[in-house]
This record gives sequence, structure tokens and C-alpha cells, in this order.
Amino acid sequence: MSSSPTTVAQQPAIASGTEGHLFVVARKRKVVLCLLLVLVTLGFYNSIAQNRFTTLDDEVYILHNPHVRAGLTRNTFTYAFTTFDTGNWHPLTWMSHALDCQLFNLNPAGHHYVNLLLHALNAMLLFLLLEVATGLTWPSLMVAALFALHPVNVESVAWAAERKNVLSMTFFLLAMHAYGWYVRRVSVKRYAAVAALFALGLMAKPEIITLPCVLLLWDYWPLQRMNGQRRPEDFTGAHSQRSFSFLVLEKLPLLLLALCSAVVTVAAERSTDTVRSGFTVARIGNALVAYMRYLGKAFWPAKLAVMYPYHGHSIPAWAILSSAAALLFVTAVVLHFRSHRYLVVGWFWFLGTLVPVIGVIEVGMQAMADRYAYLPFIGLFIAVVWGVAETARWRKIPAVWLAAPGVLILGALGMLTRHQIPYWYDGETMWRHTISVTGRNTVAHDELGYTLAEEGRAEEAIAEHNTVEAMHGYGAPALIQVGTFAQNHGHLQDALRQYKESLEVSADAHERSEAYAHMGAAFVQMGDIPNAKLGYGYALQQNPKNTFALIGSGLLAERESDFTVAVVQLDRALKVQPTDVGYLLLAQALRRTGRLPEADEAEKYAQQHSSDLNQARQSAAQALKSAGLNPE
Repeated sequence: MSSSPTTVAQQPAIASGTEGHLFVVARKRKVVLCLLLVLVTLGFYNSIAQNRFTTLDDEVYILHNPHVRAGLTRNTFTYAFTTFDTGNWHPLTWMSHALDCQLFNLNPAGHHYVNLLLHALNAMLLFLLLEVATGLTWPSLMVAALFALHPVNVESVAWAAERKNVLSMTFFLLAMHAYGWYVRRVSVKRYAAVAALFALGLMAKPEIITLPCVLLLWDYWPLQRMNGQRRPEDFTGAHSQRSFSFLVLEKLPLLLLALCSAVVTVAAERSTDTVRSGFTVARIGNALVAYMRYLGKAFWPAKLAVMYPYHGHSIPAWAILSSAAALLFVTAVVLHFRSHRYLVVGWFWFLGTLVPVIGVIEVGMQAMADRYAYLPFIGLFIAVVWGVAETARWRKIPAVWLAAPGVLILGALGMLTRHQIPYWYDGETMWRHTISVTGRNTVAHDELGYTLAEEGRAEEAIAEHNTVEAMHGYGAPALIQVGTFAQNHGHLQDALRQYKESLEVSADAHERSEAYAHMGAAFVQMGDIPNAKLGYGYALQQNPKNTFALIGSGLLAERESDFTVAVVQLDRALKVQPTDVGYLLLAQALRRTGRLPEADEAEKYAQQHSSDLNQARQSAAQALKSAGLNPE
């Protein structure tokens, strides 16, 4: 018996049932793809759990930060919102690290894996954002997979202290999701959700300050809210179009949030002297070259390093001019093909989100940094993937033909990422790799020296510092610091050489005074008292208030039984800078002159100025021993 024909009344019900089934299938597919994306990300990054903390910022953010190590407490909360430590104001980042310490203590595996989970979450959020906005699943998945597996992002994930990068990206993407929700039905409540998520992101890292501009690009494509012809294949929604001026005004509250964040960020950086200079021709030239270097890293991610040295005025003019010409050429091509809106959005996303960190204003010593590409490269991925997809559609190339090369590319990137992760195993590994791929890198040699010094490997540390000196990479303060390290480890001739070098490179009276004072201390250790006197004398000529030289000359006078001069010099030092150790040294000199009541008074002052009197006594005894005196 044949089935009866479908009636007109039955047709809508069948259609509705079909649409419902398709919706369920699409939803299940989306869930499966999200899980696949997360699992692939975790699989390629899994070895991150074997890494230790590094010596670059991990110490100040976690290891040696008592507020963070205490976990989530009221004091930690207060610290997070009031401190400008590390030249940043990012309370959410501090609290995130504190939560890690509460959960994992100082086990680096836990800290690293939280970074990885946030990165995997970001990849999933990016996929869902693009898929909802464009209605295209496979290009959206490809962009998210490129973001997840590109080795340039290893720095943001494998560096524990760079939690701020992955955390701020989470809120950035959530804010963009909320913006899509707001656009579907405009309301104050939905706009407030966008602003709140943006504010949370800024409290993790201010680099996402460009979100309002990114949202304007998002209005242009794929939301198609700006005046212009809508193409159904670009966007499946149906939002009313607005004028450019309206869309800018709509972003004003977000722009005000960005402005407030910028003001706080500048104040934080200035509080720690992080900002070194304003606009200079050299910085602008470096920025132009850096843009092209970032493009190169996007398509050929080789020789990745934590520190790319800034060469300043040594950048060739041809490199600057050719970089500027290339950027203008690509921009002109993108604008010529502006009917393909994804090209405009992708390119200007890349250019615009790099502006806060491109280095026109010098913050830090790097020419560029892989972590700064975490957000900008999304724009490049969008432009390339959508360009390939549209070209394939135009040439009627079956989508399945794109699958094989796509998987190969992702596999290659994943293997490069897996290969890059061990370079972040610890501080020594990280800096040695950086030196091997960047060549003449004084910062890397210097940091490797300090890393080796922390491990007690003084000979190797001094060798690294000498390498930096040979490259003329040190100023006077650093030379004095290196000399002090050498002196403390018994390398007195090396120390004297560093101090003399600092005198040759500096005309600053305070710096020269420090160098002479440390030379005096080195000569005392060598038993060369005449030169020690000269060193302290020259130091006080340059700066009569140099407490190190005053104390040193006082102890030298005491060594020669000139107790009156010793008391005078120590008393002068305490008037400049009263310390518990200084008062203990003065008390000993007074006792040697028989002025016992005054010595007892000095002891009382030492107690008043000391938080740990036993430690102060040990330091005073060490100072006396270094000067050839026996404590009484």
C-alpha cells in the first residue's frame, strides 16, 4: 500500500521538523569541533607541564612575591588593586597568580597548565565567535586552529608570568561575543555586559585597549552594520545598518574605559621608570621594521626568542624605507580590493592591535616580542583563510581539496610548537636558546649571567658578564653591579676592571663616586691600604654624601686606630642614611674610644631602626671582617 500524499497542512510541520533536526545536527557538530580543537591544543602543548619557572619575571610575579604566594586573601586583594609592581596595573592578573599559588603552591606544572587551559579556551571562543558572526564553520575552525597551534604563541602560553596575555584575551573574546549579543537586540543591559568584560580584560592586561577599534572593524565585517551592500555569504544575520559616526559614538563609553586604562598604564610605567623615551626617529624606524618582522614570523615562524635585541640607530635606512614601502603597498592592495571586506578587517586588525606595543614609545629593551603577536595575528589568519576560501569558491575548487593542505599546515605548525616548548624549560635553557638564534644579544648574555649567578655558578656568570662588556653593552651602573658581583665572589682584579671601565664611560658625579667607593673596598680586600684611601677619598670628592664611602673610610680609619676620624665619618654616614648596621658600627668605634654611654645610645638607635637585629649584627660583623677588624 502506497503512502498517502502529503497535505498542504502537513508540509510546514515536516519542514519545521527538518529544520529542528538540522539545528540539532549543527549544534552537535559544533560541540564536537570545539572538543576536537581543545584536545588538539592540549595534545601539542602537553609537554608544557614538564617546564619549570624561568628567571624572567616569574620570580617577581610568583616565586619571590609574598602577596601572591599567600593565596587569595584580603591583603592580596588590596595589593592587587593598589600596586604598580612590574610597571603594570593588572589586579586580575595578580589575583589569578594568587589563586594558582593557593591551588598548586609553587608547583610550576599547575601554573603552566592553567595558562594552557586558558589558551585552549581562547581558541574555542575564537572559533565560536567567527562561526556565529559569519555562519561559516570550516574557515572559522581553521582560523581558530591556526591561533591555537602557531608557534609564535608559545611564549604567551609557556611563560608563567605571561598569564596576563592569555587571561586578557579570554575577556577580549568574551567581550566580542557579548557585542554580537548586543547587536542582535540593542539594550543598555547588553551594552553594560560588553563594557564590564572589557574592563575585566583591561584589569588583566591593558594591551587589549584597542577593542573599541576592533569592534568598529567588526561592524564593517562580518556584522555589516556600516552602510554598504550586504552579501549573504558573509553574514547570516539581519542587523540594521548605521552610519560611521553613529557607530563611533556608540563606542564612546568603551573609548573612555580605554582612555582611563591608558592613563593608569602610563602612571604605572613611570612609577618604575619603565618608559625610557618618547617618540624618536630610531623608535619609529624600528616600529616599521618590526611590522615586517612580525609578518615574516607569521608565515615563517623560525628563530623565535624571548628577547629580540633593539639596535636603535644601527638599523639600516634601506631596511626602514623598504619596510615602509611594503606596508604602504599591502595597505593599497587591501583598499583596492575593499569589496572583500574580510581583507580590510584582517589587515587593519593586525596593524591596529599592534600599535600599543609596536615600540614607538620605548617600554623595555626589546625590538619586538612574540607575546605581542597573540592578538594581532588573528587578523592575519582571518584575511588569509577567508581569502583562500573565497578563491576556492570562485574557482569552484571542492572544499575537500583544501582539507589535506590545511591539515598538513596545522600539523607542521603543531610540531614546531611542540619543538619550541622545551626552550622554556628553565631560565638557563631559555637564555641560551635566545643567544643561539639572535646573535649579538647583550640582554640575553646579561640575563644568562644573572641566572647562572643565582645557581652559584660564579665563574660562568662572570664570563657572560664579560661577554656583554666586550659588546659595549653596559652603562656605568651595570658595570658597577657586575664588579660588585665579581668582588663578592673573590674575583678582585675582574672587579677593579669593571669599576675602571665604569669611570671611562660615565661623567656623572654620583656614578663615578660609586665606582671609586667600590674600588676602595676592593683595595681593602687586597690589603692595598694606600689605594683604598685614595678610592674612598676620590669617591667623597665626587659625592660627599656617599654613605658607602663614608662608612668605608671610617672603618679604614678605625683599622689604623684613628678612632676619632672613624667616629666622625660613621656619624656623617648616619646623618645621610640612618641604618641599624651603621649604628652598630658606630657603637663599636665609640667603645674603642672609651665613650661607652654614647656607644650604648648608638645600640639603642640600632634597635629602633632594625626589623631583625640579629641579622644586622651579622652584617656589621661581616663589614668589620672585610675591613680587617675584629668585632668586640
